[in-house]
Amino acid sequence: MAVNKGFGLLFEMGCGKTLTAIAITGAAYQMGKVKRVLIVAPTSVCAVWPKEFQDYAAFPYTIKTMLGDKKKRLKELDDLIKFPYPHLKVAVINYESTWRDGLYEALEDYDADLIIADESQRIKTHDSEQSKAMHRLGDKARYKMILSGTPVQNEAVDIFSQYRFLDPTIFGQNFYVFRNRYAVMGGFNRKQIVAYRDLDQLIKKEHSIAYRVTKDEALDLPEQTFENRYITLSPKERNIYDRLRRDSYAELADGGTITATTVLTKLLRLQQFTGGFLVEDDAAKPQLVSTGKLDALSDILQDYVVEGKKKLVIFARFLPEVHEIERLCDKILGKQGMRSVAIYGEIKKEDRGGIVQQFQTDPQTMVFIGQIDTAGTGITLTAADTVVYYSVNFNYATYSQSLSRIHRIGQRHPCTYIHLVVEHSVDSQLLASLSKKEDLAKTVVDDWRQFFDGKA
Repeated sequence: MAVNKGFGLLFEMGCGKTLTAIAITGAAYQMGKVKRVLIVAPTSVCAVWPKEFQDYAAFPYTIKTMLGDKKKRLKELDDLIKFPYPHLKVAVINYESTWRDGLYEALEDYDADLIIADESQRIKTHDSEQSKAMHRLGDKARYKMILSGTPVQNEAVDIFSQYRFLDPTIFGQNFYVFRNRYAVMGGFNRKQIVAYRDLDQLIKKEHSIAYRVTKDEALDLPEQTFENRYITLSPKERNIYDRLRRDSYAELADGGTITATTVLTKLLRLQQFTGGFLVEDDAAKPQLVSTGKLDALSDILQDYVVEGKKKLVIFARFLPEVHEIERLCDKILGKQGMRSVAIYGEIKKEDRGGIVQQFQTDPQTMVFIGQIDTAGTGITLTAADTVVYYSVNFNYATYSQSLSRIHRIGQRHPCTYIHLVVEHSVDSQLLASLSKKEDLAKTVVDDWRQFFDGKA
C-alpha cells in the first residue's frame, strides 16, 4: 500500500524552491525513503535541473533529461534504470510528454517513489491530458511535491487539479463538487464563475500541506527600479500606426461579436508595429519599417555594456525582434570582443542550460536575449542586474516570472527594469494592465475601445 503523501513548496520566484526541493529529496534518499525520482517541468526548465543538482546536491545521484524524439527519451530512461551504482536516480521530462503513447507507460513502469511537479500551475486545468496523466502517475507514487510561485494564475479553482495530484484527500477527486463548494456560478446557463465563497477555508486547506514563502519574508533582496524609455514615431510611422489603429477600431465596431481572441489579434498587430515590424496581409514575413526601439536599445548597449562593462538581459516577445536584436548586438559588441547569447522557441531544449551557464560565467558573454514566453521562467540570470523589455506579452504571470530572472537568490545589486515604450501607443496600455497585475485577455472584451480610440 502506497504511503501517498504530498507537500507543496509555494515559494515566490527567486526564493529557492528548487534548492529546497533538492535538499528534501536528498534527505529522503539518505533516509532510505526514495530511490527513484521523476521531475516534470515546463520544457524550458527541464535543462535547468541537471545544473541545479550539480550545484546543490551533496549526495550521490544520476540524472537524465528526457528531451528529443520518443526513441531518444525512452533510451535516456532505460539507461537511467540500468545504471548499476546505488545512486539516487532522477528522470526529468516535460509536461507535454507525460501522456504520450509509449512515454506514459514507460514512466509508469519507472515507478517513481517521488514525483515533483515543477511550475505546477501547468496542470491547473483538471481535464487536460497532461493533468490527467499526472493524476494517474501521482496516484501510484509514494510521495509527491509541487513547486510553484503562482499556483493560482487566473481563478481560485486553478488549485484543484494541482492538489488532486498532490493529495486527493484535501479537495476531493471531483472538480465539479469542488467548484460547487467554493464558486458561485452565474452568467449564461450559469456556466461562468462570478464569485467565490469560503475562501478562508480554501486557503487554510491549501496551506495544510504546503509551505508559502514570499520574498519579503525570506530574502533580503536588493531594490527594484522601473523606468520607461519613450520612443517618438516619425510622422510617416505615426500615420501608419494610426491607420492600423483606425482600421482595427472600424472592424471591431462593425457589429460583429467581440471576443478576446479578435481584440488580442488586432492588438498584436499594433504591438508588432511599435517593435518596428509591419505585417502586410500578403507578405511572407514581417518587414522592418521602423528602428526607433532598436536605436534606443543601441544607446543602452553602448552605455551599459560597452562603456559600463555590465551584463544585460533583453526580453522581447516576437521572433523577428529577437533576431534583429541579435544582429544589433553582434554589430556593437563584436567590435569589443564581446558576445551575446539567445534563447527562443527554435533553440533546442537540451542546449538551453548551457546557454544560461555561458551567460552566467563567461566574462565575454555580456548580453542574454530571451523570447519572453520561452526564456521568462525557470532560469537564473543573476550575472546581470538590468533587464530591457523591448516588448512584453499579455500575460501578467509570465511578465512577473521574467522579473525574477535577475531578482532572486544570488543577486547582490539593485535591479533595474527598462521598458521601451512608443509614445501614445498600445505599449503604454499594456504596461498599465501589467502594473495592475491583470491579464489583458480577462479585461480586453469590456475595455477594447480604449486601445483603439487614439487617446493613449
